Amino acid sequence: MLPLDQILKEPFTTAPILSHFNPSLPAIVETDASDYALGAVLNQVNDSGKHPIVFDSRKLSPAELNYEVHDKELLGIFWALRFWRAFLLSLSNSCEVLTDYSFLQYLMSFKVLTCFQAHWAIFLSEFHFTISYHPGKLATLPDAL
Repeated sequence: MLPLDQILKEPFTTAPILSHFNPSLPAIVETDASDYALGAVLNQVNDSGKHPIVFDSRKLSPAELNYEVHDKELLGIFWALRFWRAFLLSLSNSCEVLTDYSFLQYLMSFKVLTCFQAHWAIFLSEFHFTISYHPGKLATLPDAL
């Protein structure tokens, strides 16, 4: 059995290679929210597979720490799309947003929204995207951020 430092050495020394953004390629935004922070990755898919374009994360503010889980997850999507707005609005096709919270797939069909959700939904309506459920165990990149 290998010592822990040897096991961790390779993942920490071989970072994913970032690609340049290309508006003609499909984009995938992966987001995740924890109790204390948000993480997101903007990926694009080309012939050789999915490549990260940019990573970002931030701590939740004291007020945001009080949000319910679904609002934290929605905040993660809002924050990522707002942060990468210039990239995402330049796409020639729609992008896919992956979240580990299945409830958000139906965001735009909700009949009753809170004030926060309504504000975020209005902002999100300017983007062409679909929200897809991606189980948490498969969402390793935004989770790690």
